[in-house]
Amino acid sequence: MGESSGNTSSGPNFEKTPLIPVIAQDDATGDVLMLAYMNAEAYAETLRTKRVCYFSRSRNKLWRKGEESGNVQELKGIYFDCDADTLLVKVHQIGGAACHEGFRSCFFRQIDPDTMDVTVQGERVFDPQAVYGKKS
Repeated sequence: MGESSGNTSSGPNFEKTPLIPVIAQDDATGDVLMLAYMNAEAYAETLRTKRVCYFSRSRNKLWRKGEESGNVQELKGIYFDCDADTLLVKVHQIGGAACHEGFRSCFFRQIDPDTMDVTVQGERVFDPQAVYGKKS
């Protein structure tokens, strides 16, 4: 068990920052899976359901991770930083892929800092066309 720091803050400060960045990390491996955002409503739903819910900036609405693909994230732990304006969620990633492009992690492209060459790391876990269909 961790020690109490004496900090009376009970969680992220959505008054300071209405949209808080969230890093999703695989609880078992420590792999960073993705970065997204939560508002207060997404945060409350995540705590209530123990399934990670984000806020989609592009769609301007709640995004229940896996609602289309079935690749939901079961909440295993939730942490906030010292400024209470960033979250870390440790998750069990159902289906093995967090990325909408079918990769385990959204961070599957690696840049060589010397040559600026980009290489793909890993293999697709699923075919995004089969899961999401043609987007219009």
